[in-house]
Amino acid sequence: MKILVDADSCPAGTRRVILKAAETRRIQVVFAANRLIPGVKGRFVVMARCPEHSGAADDFIAGLAESGDLAVTRDVPLACRLTEMGVSVLDDRGRVFTPDNIRTCLSIRDFQVGLAMSGAEIIRTANYGQKELKLFADSFDRLLTKLSRNPPN
Repeated sequence: MKILVDADSCPAGTRRVILKAAETRRIQVVFAANRLIPGVKGRFVVMARCPEHSGAADDFIAGLAESGDLAVTRDVPLACRLTEMGVSVLDDRGRVFTPDNIRTCLSIRDFQVGLAMSGAEIIRTANYGQKELKLFADSFDRLLTKLSRNPPN
């Protein structure tokens, strides 16, 4: 198992939780982004700098992903690709994407994008604070524990 992180929009607090888990549990973690992310280093850490074109980090992550891996992204289309591959996926607020909910999440996302493109004002997610970080850390720990106990066949 490895942890794959869509790092371009990943908050610093979330990165710290992931880095600590990688060190503690000795799990490889790959951060993929179009730029170097400060503070991303460690014995089990890879910082992959992807080309700057749209979707490059997503394609990189999907190319590395295998069933049984854990991915962190707020990009719903990428989450959809990964769940279809048997990857466990959560966003930086602790929402877990599953085969049962990903299509609904993608439909909502597409609807919101359509509204925004037509000029409608959409409600944005609130700032990222300690509450959101705790929700992420709890979900992340639960998924890591589950994947460690039940590796894919």
